[in-house]
Amino acid sequence: MSNNYILCIDASVQIASVALANNQQLVAIKKCTEQKEHAAFIQPAIQELLAQQQISSSQLAAIAVTAGPGSYTGLRVAMASAKGLCYALQIPLITINTLYVMTVAAKAQYPHEVLFCPLIDARRMEVFTAVYTYALETVLEPQALILDDKSFDTFLSKHTVCFFGNGSAKWQQLCSHTNARFPEIAWDASTMITPAWQMFTDKEFASLAYAAPFYLKEFQSTSKPANI
Repeated sequence: MSNNYILCIDASVQIASVALANNQQLVAIKKCTEQKEHAAFIQPAIQELLAQQQISSSQLAAIAVTAGPGSYTGLRVAMASAKGLCYALQIPLITINTLYVMTVAAKAQYPHEVLFCPLIDARRMEVFTAVYTYALETVLEPQALILDDKSFDTFLSKHTVCFFGNGSAKWQQLCSHTNARFPEIAWDASTMITPAWQMFTDKEFASLAYAAPFYLKEFQSTSKPANI
């Protein structure tokens, strides 16, 4: 089997990471736990990762990046780094929704037939969220949501729902439903490997000219969304 190196970059939340994969297998990973250092971390981490593995950037087959939602600064820096490398190396760019990547991790760590609801802190009582089935199908599209005690009632009335992510503590304070679960789910750039590989083999590439972070800005001014 020929080598297909894919570089995965994530700086969408509090921990930034860069992972190198070969044919869907993790080769190495670097992480930064200081959110304020994400901008300074990504480029040196990529260079060090490749150097330590004795791999040239010219050997990369594609670069995958979490497109958001998440930290505005982290998303911009990660996207710019990924696009710059793809342009220089003339290789494909793969963009993956952060909430989907989080759910891939949740499915691996919480193997029960539930709905998955990743929650990213968006300050105050607002979160970025979506809902996915156990088969990773979207049943609530990614959106910004201001939480209240009725949020997610439609789903909780019929299903066990796994809530996780750095915004889940806000919801846990409001939610007392017996169908709600709040497991600790860990994820990083290595979680991107499987979906990135699938998109690579299916040639689901983003446009270098038009790819942009998925900020969900249009929802942030909403004062009170409808219950879901």
